[in-house]
Amino acid sequence: MPISPTAEGFRATLRRPSFTFAEITWRWVFGSTAIALFFFGLFEYLNTLPVTNGELLFLRSGQPFFIVQAISHILRGSLTRVVASLLLAGSLMSLLWMFAASVGRTVTVRALSTYFRDMAHRLTAPGVTDADSSLDMPASNFMALLRLSFLRIVLGIALILGLVAADIIAGFTSTPKDPQPGLAFFAFLPIATLILLIAWAMNWLLSLAGVFAARNGDSAIDSIDSAVTLCRERTGAVFAVSAWTGMAHLVAFVSATTVASTTLGFVQLLPGRLVLLAVTLVTIAYFAVADWLYMARLGGYVCILDIPEALMKPALWIPAPSLPAPPVQTTIDRDELILSDVPGLASELLLSS
Repeated sequence: MPISPTAEGFRATLRRPSFTFAEITWRWVFGSTAIALFFFGLFEYLNTLPVTNGELLFLRSGQPFFIVQAISHILRGSLTRVVASLLLAGSLMSLLWMFAASVGRTVTVRALSTYFRDMAHRLTAPGVTDADSSLDMPASNFMALLRLSFLRIVLGIALILGLVAADIIAGFTSTPKDPQPGLAFFAFLPIATLILLIAWAMNWLLSLAGVFAARNGDSAIDSIDSAVTLCRERTGAVFAVSAWTGMAHLVAFVSATTVASTTLGFVQLLPGRLVLLAVTLVTIAYFAVADWLYMARLGGYVCILDIPEALMKPALWIPAPSLPAPPVQTTIDRDELILSDVPGLASELLLSS
């Protein structure tokens, strides 16, 4: 049977749950650290804000207008500190993500490569079972992974700047003298969509390039070149893996969104803490499924690289050999009787008719 990279990617994550657990570990550790740092910085920032008795009175009034005025007066003059804190926290979290992503990608890709190389060895040499494919792999290029992660961070910053530029360009269609918000929105939408598609394609390519840096020890430039070559030479297989896992991710996202929104609809009937707990559990389950699908997609890519291409092609149909056709007779058989040679046959045919 021909091997399907998509099916083998899912099968690898099901047979070896440690692959998914490793991916979840580094992603969730980073996410937990980012969330904890955000709330810690928020509370520390709020503790530095002076609140006068008049502002406290406005906050306790229960009137939205007075509350907004009090909050704006409290936050006045603190924008510089907020921006500086966000820049510092963003820089530190970017460095942490670069190291965590590089280590995590090295561990997961090399484990998947060992799994599929052993699988290829069993298929090509069924009688040999003591192969150690991990000894045949070159060392991973950790610096190349760091550079690729840095490029992905730069790409995220460029995406934000591109969306801001799209908003500025779309703003030219609506002036204070002639406000046209609808026209500005329709001018912003195609530009923003194009920017998002380009950023998504570049991020996907850099993510795929990380596989070659961890598996083959290639440099950052060579990894990008290898990723482009793979997409050009194995377009169908790469597209199939990306399409099927992308559709599964979309189904998971829609399902999680539907369940979460349905749960929020019971906020007036159930306790608020119970609803918040249910939404949190749904969100955690969605992130776990998303990481599992990401590992299945990564396993599909590694399967394309490590399984011989001949094992993935469908078997050629060879028709059964047909018997030689009898030779066509091109001469007249002079021994065969015809109507004129049989006496009285013509008169008998006329009488019978």
